[in-house]
Amino acid sequence: MCGIVGYIGYKDVKEILLNGLEKLEYRGYDSAGIAVRNEKGVHVFREKGRIADLRQTVDVNVQAVTGIGHTRWATHGVPSKDNAHPHQSTAGRFTLVHNGVIENYEQLKKEYLLDVPMKSDTDTEVIVQLVEIFANEGLDTEAAFRKTLQMLKGSYALALLDAEQEETIFVAKNKSPLLVGLGEGFNVVASDAMAMIQITDQFVELMDKEMVIVTKEKVTIKNLDGQEIQRAPYTAELDASDIEKGTYPHYMLKEIDEQPLVMRKIIQAYQNDQGKLTIDQGIIQALNEADRLYIVACGTSYHAGLVGKQFLEKVAKIPTEVHVASEFGYNMPLLSEKPLFIFISQSGETADSRAVLVKVKEMGCKALTITNVQGSTLSREADYTLLLHAGPEIAVASTKAYTAQIAVLSILAHATAESRGIKLEFDLIHELGIVANAMEVLCDTKAEFEQIARDYLASTRNCFFIGRALDYYVSLEGALKLKEISYIQAEGFAGGELKHGTIALIEEGTPVVALATQQDVNLSIRGNVKEVVARGANPCIISMKGLESEEDRFVIPAVHELLTPLAAVVPMQLIAYYAALHRSCDVDKPRNLAKSVTVE
Repeated sequence: MCGIVGYIGYKDVKEILLNGLEKLEYRGYDSAGIAVRNEKGVHVFREKGRIADLRQTVDVNVQAVTGIGHTRWATHGVPSKDNAHPHQSTAGRFTLVHNGVIENYEQLKKEYLLDVPMKSDTDTEVIVQLVEIFANEGLDTEAAFRKTLQMLKGSYALALLDAEQEETIFVAKNKSPLLVGLGEGFNVVASDAMAMIQITDQFVELMDKEMVIVTKEKVTIKNLDGQEIQRAPYTAELDASDIEKGTYPHYMLKEIDEQPLVMRKIIQAYQNDQGKLTIDQGIIQALNEADRLYIVACGTSYHAGLVGKQFLEKVAKIPTEVHVASEFGYNMPLLSEKPLFIFISQSGETADSRAVLVKVKEMGCKALTITNVQGSTLSREADYTLLLHAGPEIAVASTKAYTAQIAVLSILAHATAESRGIKLEFDLIHELGIVANAMEVLCDTKAEFEQIARDYLASTRNCFFIGRALDYYVSLEGALKLKEISYIQAEGFAGGELKHGTIALIEEGTPVVALATQQDVNLSIRGNVKEVVARGANPCIISMKGLESEEDRFVIPAVHELLTPLAAVVPMQLIAYYAALHRSCDVDKPRNLAKSVTVE
C-alpha cells in the first residue's frame, strides 16, 4: 500500500511533501523519496527505511515550489535506495512516482527498452523510460504520457515531473486510489486526503483511466482519448476517527484493502537477517514435543483454524484438531498424552476461548495464543504468543485478522517442518509475496464484486456457499461474512453434502456461490454446481486461474494451492460488503454483534 503526495504552488515544497508522507505512514512502507523541481532542474532524494531517514538526506538549501513524493512497499525488487521512488528516465528529463502493479512491464521492456540501461528492478522505471522514448520521438509531454498510459496493463496511480516544464505535474490513475486537492494559488496530489488535509479540504476524485494536468492555478482532467472532463470537488470532512479511516466510507473496506500490506508486514516480522522465516524456538520446541495439537477458536478465527489444520498436518506432519471454544469448554474430548493448545483470537479477549485456556492450564497443558493484540488476556495467560501484526481492526466483521491468522499459521507450520528436517516443496516467503500481489489485484477489482452483489444478492433472502477441501473452509467464512453484515441467511457447505439434505432448500433463483481453486476436486465441485442448477439455482462460480471454465463469473490470480484461502476469501469479503452496502446496513457495526466477545 504505497503512498503518493504532490504539490505545486508558491511555498517551499520539501516540508509539505515530507509531512504528507508522514500522514501516509499507516499504509506501510520500506523506503521513501521526494523529487522537487526548480529553475536548476529536478532534485531527487531517496532513502531506504523511514521518512525520518529520508529527512536526513534532503538538502535544505534546495528551494522549490513543485514536487512529488512517495512511500514504497517493495513488490518488484528488494527494498533499497535504488528501487525507491521517485524514478528518473535515462536523460533525467522525467521523474515519476507510482503506486500499483504493471502486469505487462516485462513485455514492454522487451519491445521498447532493450537498449535502455535500467537503474532499478522495478516495474515503475519502465513507465518513466517509455515516456522519455516517446518524447524523444517528437511527442509533447502530455501526448507521450498518454501514449504510455494506453500501453499499460494493471493498476497504477502516477505523478510525473518534466524537467522542461516547471509549472506542471502530470497525473493519472487506474484501479489505485488518487486524489487532486485544490487550494488558493496551489494544488496538490495525494493517495489519501489525510496526507494534505492540513492545507486543503477540497478534493477532486479521479476515475480509472483518467489523466490530469495540474498547475498551481488549474486542474484539467482528461480521458485517455484526450477529451476534457468536468468534475466538481468535494469537501473532505475528517475528524479524529475519520483520519484513522482515511477517505474510506467504512473501516471494513479499508481493512480489506490493507490485507496485501498485512501479508508483507507478517513476512517482515517473521523473517531473520538471513531472509529465512523464523519462529521463537520455545514455540517450535513445544510443537515438536506435542503428540497432537488442539486449535480452539470462535467464528472467523475458527474458520482460520480449519485452514491452519491443513498446514500443520500436511506441512509439519503433526496431528491437529480444531474445536469451537464454546463447545470445547463444556464437552472436552479425550485428550492425547502430550497435547498443545493453540488459541486463535483477533482481540485476545474472547471469553469462550479464555474459559478453555483456564481449564487446560489447570490440567498442566501448554498453550500458544495467536492474536492481534499484544498484552491481551489470552496472550498474557498462555505460555507463548504469536502476533498477527495486522494493525487495529475496527470493523466488527473480521477481514485482515482472518488472513493474518492463516498467514501466521502457515509460517508456524513451515518453521516447524524445517526444524523436523522435513523437505519443503515450496518457498513460503516467495509464495506469500505472490499472495500479497494477488490480494492487491483483487482489491483493485472492486467494481466486479459490487456487480456480483447486485446481480445475485439484491433481493434474495438466502444464499449458499459451496466448496470442497480448502474451498469448503473459505465457503464457511464467506457465508459468515455475508450473514453478519447483510443479514441475508447464508450457509456454507461441503459440495458433496448438498445431496445429503441441503439441496432440498434450492429453489428457482437461489444464489449459490461455488469456489473452485483446488485441482483434485475441480471436476467434483463443478458437478455439484450442475446439481443445484438442475434445481433452479443461480450459480456464481469463482475459480482460480488455471482451473477456470467459460461459465465462471470471476477468476482469481493463481497462487500456491495450499495458500488459496488467502486469496479466495477476498472476493467473499467484498461481495458481502457490497451486499450490505446496497441493503443500507451498518457495515462496520452490524446489529447484535460486538468486535470483541468478552462474555460467554
